[in-house]
Amino acid sequence: MDDDGDTLRVVYDVSYRRLVTQMVALCGNRAEAEDVVQESFLTAWTHRAAFTEASNKEAWLRAVALNLVRHRWRRARVTARVLPKLRAGLGLDLGAQAPEDHVEVVRALGRLAEQVRLTAVLYYIADLSVAQIAHELSVPEGTVKARLARARAQMAAYLSEREEADRD
Repeated sequence: MDDDGDTLRVVYDVSYRRLVTQMVALCGNRAEAEDVVQESFLTAWTHRAAFTEASNKEAWLRAVALNLVRHRWRRARVTARVLPKLRAGLGLDLGAQAPEDHVEVVRALGRLAEQVRLTAVLYYIADLSVAQIAHELSVPEGTVKARLARARAQMAAYLSEREEADRD
């Protein structure tokens, strides 16, 4: 195997699980998350020169995976307009071993606006700093902080509602 293949294998071993976890939190579906992460590695293989030159290979893969998720969301919105019944069948699928509190957190994330959700996932799941998120999303740091505050408030409200409903 060539050096590019060895590099990709090492990055896969180190980053695959983290990337899948981040994408599950973002899209709420483990199978879809695994698909986009696998596809991002395939893109890295087909664009070896760009991937090899990237200073942060995991960030490069995450950007590809995020673009794939966004593309799927756009396609789903179009499909939902054309076939409204299809959207009703979509649901969360985090796998059989997912604890209920994880399911609720992903449901809460799913209620956030796309950019707020993305920012929250990058901060809380990918463990990126505000500065790193601002750089990756090409937005000011203040925008990242505002999105994080919005995410915390909206998720807290949703999770409180769920907790009260469970008690009743």
